[in-house]
Amino acid sequence: MPALRMEGILKQFGDLVANDHVDFEVEKGEIHGLLGENGAGKTTLMNILYGLYQPNGGRISLDGDEVRIDSPRTAIAHGIGMVHQHFMLVPTLTVVENMMLGQPGGRGPFLDQATDETRIRDLADRYGFRIDLRAKCWQLSVGEQQRVEIVKALYHGAELLILDEPTSVLTPQETEELFEVLRELVAQGHSVILISHKLEEIMAVTDRVTILRDGKRVGSHPTSETSVEELAREMVGREVLFRLHREAREPGETMLEVEDLHALDDRGVPALQGISFQLREGEIVGLAGVDGNGQKELAEVLAGVRHADRGQVRLAGREVLNRSPRSILESGMFQVPADRHGVALILDFNVMRNFILKSYYQSPFSRAGWVDRGQVTGHAQKLMEDYDVRGGGADRTVRLFSGGNQQKMVLARELHHEPRVLVAAQPTRGLDVGATEYVRNKLLDQRSRGASILLISTELEEILTLSDRVLALYEGAIMGEFSGDHVDLERLGLLMAGVRTPVAEGK
Repeated sequence: MPALRMEGILKQFGDLVANDHVDFEVEKGEIHGLLGENGAGKTTLMNILYGLYQPNGGRISLDGDEVRIDSPRTAIAHGIGMVHQHFMLVPTLTVVENMMLGQPGGRGPFLDQATDETRIRDLADRYGFRIDLRAKCWQLSVGEQQRVEIVKALYHGAELLILDEPTSVLTPQETEELFEVLRELVAQGHSVILISHKLEEIMAVTDRVTILRDGKRVGSHPTSETSVEELAREMVGREVLFRLHREAREPGETMLEVEDLHALDDRGVPALQGISFQLREGEIVGLAGVDGNGQKELAEVLAGVRHADRGQVRLAGREVLNRSPRSILESGMFQVPADRHGVALILDFNVMRNFILKSYYQSPFSRAGWVDRGQVTGHAQKLMEDYDVRGGGADRTVRLFSGGNQQKMVLARELHHEPRVLVAAQPTRGLDVGATEYVRNKLLDQRSRGASILLISTELEEILTLSDRVLALYEGAIMGEFSGDHVDLERLGLLMAGVRTPVAEGK
């Protein structure tokens, strides 16, 4: 008897059919991969299983018994845990407090935080998750918050664990550690549903894989009987190019100079410790590092939203350090932020408003202090067409779009300005293979145009594919530099871990 059987699941949002009579099964003690493009219906299907949405049709059975899951509390009571791609943490609470939410107190009506903290620490240590349990969640890096979510699901007693893009913020080493945890869980009789856009990971860790396209199930295979190419073809309905062509070109003049940059993180701890580098016209420089080593702080300093203690940042020879965000934008430096929900977009605004967040006061959108709705609407419709944003019209609320389409909105807004310097932080995080190919080609197009791009990514494969030079980052310092065509992966990995080695051969 399957651990989970979902039969004929139908889910509609108005005229949009998100799940079109989908069948899905998971066996006890298996890791089952769920694949599909952004907007294919994967997360909607899992949100139904977790009780966040109610289906318009179909039924769900657990261990052969039909169940009605009307809330996450019901799902948890049935032993279902879900780690969402966009975290469900209360930022102002500590890690321990977040994990205690919804759990009964250890002393009747009273909380027993000390006992809970001990139990949570033991669980985190058992699976190798290094987390400051007393830190506020808003103080944690994206990667640390992801680990909190995973431990939280295990702490709540999940027997069937749903992971929505769990490795999008992890290094290759951390990813393998997570997979070892998953293998141990299924060996103990747990079942895991792994939603991922990384086909190599699906091939490496899953037992079976199901593919959705346009809300319908288009295939299900034992992983050992399929291939990356076949899965990609079923996902997007066409052949996908896995290797992009980065044309050889000579970089131009220095466009961005960063010298001896120092800044603190949100806890007042040094996050940037003397960073120095240069970025030239028509060049992509990749910043490789484990998440939480100063990437967030560097991007915020360059955007003008975090104060630097000392250092210099010159854009085309002009000092812009600690200038206002608007001044930096008008100098020609734009950003694709790592956190599209918290920073890049206003989710309760529609597409039109999000597209003019950085230019609403400029012509042609503003005339005599009034916003020209006709110009804004036409602008939004053109960008949606040019960047293939799907899922609704320009007046639809951004929150209702898939993560991939939201990322395309951010890219469209920033690249429309033809930036002189683009800071692209995790530009393909959470994107499917087709959308990832699209975004990377857009970055290469900007490089060909002569833009200078700082690529901040925890995806080594992305760094190596796109970068003309690679910088290794550890605890807010540049540990070494490689030519993009001659990267010693072993040395790069050591530098990312803080182990200094000679890198002259790779320069």
